[in-house]
Amino acid sequence: MNQVKVRLGDAMETAVLTLYGKALDARDPRPILGDTMAADAIERIDYDVTRLRRVERVAASAAARAKHFDGWTREFLAAHERATVVHLAAGLDTRVWRIDPGPGVTWYDVDFPEVVDVRAKLYPERANYRLIGSSVTASEWLERVPTGGPTLVVAEGLTMYLRPEEGHALFRRIADRFPGAVIVFDTHNRLAVWMVGRSLARMFGAPLLRWGIDDPRELERVHPRLRCLDVVNALSAAGTALPLGARVFAALTRPVRPLRDLGLYVRYEVAGQP
Repeated sequence: MNQVKVRLGDAMETAVLTLYGKALDARDPRPILGDTMAADAIERIDYDVTRLRRVERVAASAAARAKHFDGWTREFLAAHERATVVHLAAGLDTRVWRIDPGPGVTWYDVDFPEVVDVRAKLYPERANYRLIGSSVTASEWLERVPTGGPTLVVAEGLTMYLRPEEGHALFRRIADRFPGAVIVFDTHNRLAVWMVGRSLARMFGAPLLRWGIDDPRELERVHPRLRCLDVVNALSAAGTALPLGARVFAALTRPVRPLRDLGLYVRYEVAGQP
């Protein structure tokens, strides 16, 4: 089996963290996501996963989050047989194979060129699937995605790594480029950015998290066509899929908003016709 060398830096290295979490879930007798492709991929990566301390704690949450966004993606594609899906900061996620969209769907995975290079070595090609090597905060990638039809933009595990001004600019560009689009993403509030950021800084040796969103409707003030459709508490969404300790934490913190809303799943639409 050919090994794929991974030499990523800063926030890009967290792509291995979430892949490893999904691989651990796939090996569990009662998996949440059951992403066997992730388990196969982690075996092919030449990377010292032992440095990913306490990853077992995030395996369930990474799998539960991915399952939720898979559900929103399937819901969108069930309503739009012909569509475009743009997965921003795709990392080493295997969503396009988990979803296995039909022939009317064109799918774009966007991430840094270094990450795209690893993806190209790890995963097979498939029809109507494209890789774009670009920072999501650059404007060039938008020009490579066609407009004029139903579009879903998935930004799982992205917003918290951006500076607020970068995030606002990104969502403005998406709103200008894709009228009628649906955008799904997750957020950390400021407390979670501090808490999770400290843990990641110990793991990777650098501060990574920057943007805490306390009000999920913040982006409605960024662009006049952005409309918030759904806000789902991450712990509540995962429900019984999470370990008992996490479920107890969710129940105890429900009355305390900063703790209850450490993580949210948010769905927006861009007003206007595609």
